[in-house]
Amino acid sequence: MRRDTVLVVDDAPETLSLLTEALDGAGYTVLVAVDGASALELLDQVTPDLILMDAVMPGMSGFETCRRLKRDQQFAHMPVIFMTGLSETEHVVEGLASGGIDYVTKPIVIDELLARMRVHLGNARVANETRAALDASGRYLFATDRAGRLLWCTPKARALLERVVSESSPGRLPAPIIEQLMHLRHRSGRASARCLLELDGRRLECSLLSPLGPEELLFRLTDRDSTEDEQAVLQDAFPLTTREAEVLLWISRGKSNRDIGEILAISPRTVNKHLEQIYVKLGVENRSAAAALAVRRLAR
Repeated sequence: MRRDTVLVVDDAPETLSLLTEALDGAGYTVLVAVDGASALELLDQVTPDLILMDAVMPGMSGFETCRRLKRDQQFAHMPVIFMTGLSETEHVVEGLASGGIDYVTKPIVIDELLARMRVHLGNARVANETRAALDASGRYLFATDRAGRLLWCTPKARALLERVVSESSPGRLPAPIIEQLMHLRHRSGRASARCLLELDGRRLECSLLSPLGPEELLFRLTDRDSTEDEQAVLQDAFPLTTREAEVLLWISRGKSNRDIGEILAISPRTVNKHLEQIYVKLGVENRSAAAALAVRRLAR
């Protein structure tokens, strides 16, 4: 069974000794760094599952170390637990704002620390499995934090974003896009929670799907130019009108009648009438069968 790897960053030898012994006894693989710079260098060589970070160290503080590592998308979801004798609210807030997920005060109570670690490692595993599944889906999906900072993309979305926002700084979307994404956030739950992005001559429809966590929002991009191409493919393959091809395309993408009505600016009843004609023309009996035919045709 794979052992979780924990990086302990602390300049106090007694703390390093205490934690190394306790974590090894609890079944963890332990890595050690005595300052922030050494920790960042170590992260170039290995990726731990969790970091225990002293907040106050000579040179680079734990807060600054955390901020720097979180700028790298590879470590954006790395659980960081701060350890310190500082317990004032301002220090707790600074630790969480810098990217930490939890905060324990010294002297450290080992049983409490291990319990917190188990919770955060479990949550991280679930989040990583979710992102891996979305990556494998081949969809245009990406996630941001609630300030609009890009956290993660599926490979397809990354390629698309690199083309249309290539001048943006790493991990940071252009301000106009962030403004639109945050506007979508406040319309969460509505079928119309989408916006159209005009970038570099491309039309991208962006939809807010759901939160992946308390600080992570999931969005989907649809290349509108690609949508029109796919609609043409369906019209060439099946005896459909332009509107019927549009409805079938959105059915293949899992949209409900209400959603399709919002997208195409028609009533759900009209969508249903188009569906009735689509079933007849495709020789199928239900929505699932029509969607399956469309998906297979578009996959060629």
